[in-house]
Amino acid sequence: MKKLSDRVAIIGMGCTKFGEHWDKSADDLIVEAAYEAFEDAGVEPDQIEAGWVGTLTSGISGLSLTRPLKLQYIPVTRVENMCATGQDALRNAAFAVAAGAYDLALVAGFEKLKDSGYSGLPGASSSVIGAGNTAPGAFALAANRYFHKYGVGKEELAKISVKNHYNGARNKKAHFQKEITVDQVMKAPMIASPLGLFDCCPTTDGAAAAVITRTDLAPRFKKDYVTIKAMGLAVGPGTGRLDPEFDFTSFPETRAAAKQVYDQLDIKEPRREVSMAEVHDCFSITEMIIYEDLGFSEPGKAKTDIDAGAFTLNGDLPVNTDGGLKSFGHPIGASGLRMLYEIYAQLQGRAGERQVKDMKLGLAHNLGGNPGSFTCSIIALGHP
Repeated sequence: MKKLSDRVAIIGMGCTKFGEHWDKSADDLIVEAAYEAFEDAGVEPDQIEAGWVGTLTSGISGLSLTRPLKLQYIPVTRVENMCATGQDALRNAAFAVAAGAYDLALVAGFEKLKDSGYSGLPGASSSVIGAGNTAPGAFALAANRYFHKYGVGKEELAKISVKNHYNGARNKKAHFQKEITVDQVMKAPMIASPLGLFDCCPTTDGAAAAVITRTDLAPRFKKDYVTIKAMGLAVGPGTGRLDPEFDFTSFPETRAAAKQVYDQLDIKEPRREVSMAEVHDCFSITEMIIYEDLGFSEPGKAKTDIDAGAFTLNGDLPVNTDGGLKSFGHPIGASGLRMLYEIYAQLQGRAGERQVKDMKLGLAHNLGGNPGSFTCSIIALGHP
């Protein structure tokens, strides 16, 4: 993939509070996120030349965006790419802006999961490969295999959940804003052994949005814009669980997407060169494996880094500073943009007590699917 570094700028972002929004519709959430982004960018809705909207199951067509915002006859594309939906919407919009097709574009991602009636995610998979599959069950296979291979126990996973709840308790927009203890995680009701209640992200409503333009135009709108440094997207063949070589302790889609990004930025030591990361902690074990697949920890050595506090707010590489999926929540179409919303704030020095010191480069990582069958998106943001 050719480098896109610094050709596209984010000049405004918005994000609703994530949670159980029984009193709000999907349209309400889109309006709230989009108008925060408009205000942040200093633009009016009628200045938007094109739009991209991401949702898994909560809307169809570009009307999901034009209807609530009353956008007038502009091109709008609806994007769906599992949990990478929000980031992929931004990715496609960024390509259009970089190509010069549009000067000002709106990207929004949303999901209204609590109204679905499901306790988890609705959706379909292969009647053979996916038969009887549940997300907790699939990731529990990864946890058990990782424990067996590396001699790690559930307490390490508990420390990840405790970290993310600690961060989320300091974020007024997070779904859960309460700290928890290792003991609470260990004693929580079992969902799919060894994953308990506090190892799993919640079912959440929310929306997030971004206004983007070419970097050469960005100073016309604001001074503290940020730029897209690199983007990577990797989709596997979906046959991991049929492959005798697949052992569940590493996700090749993450490694492939990370290589795309690192190659674009000439990153050789991600643990040292990345300032902070937002990663896809749908389950605590997922975050642990992601540490290793992104090159933050050596294979099988994430335990050492977790015990040392490397990924806490005061560690050398803070991860999920806003609470992550575990504490902030996971409305599918919105999550990728929510991650970028946090990095955007961190780069502008507006993250309050969650602020990362010497913030230069942030990495947002989305992982959609189950072990052996993933879509992975990674986007890096930084200063121009």
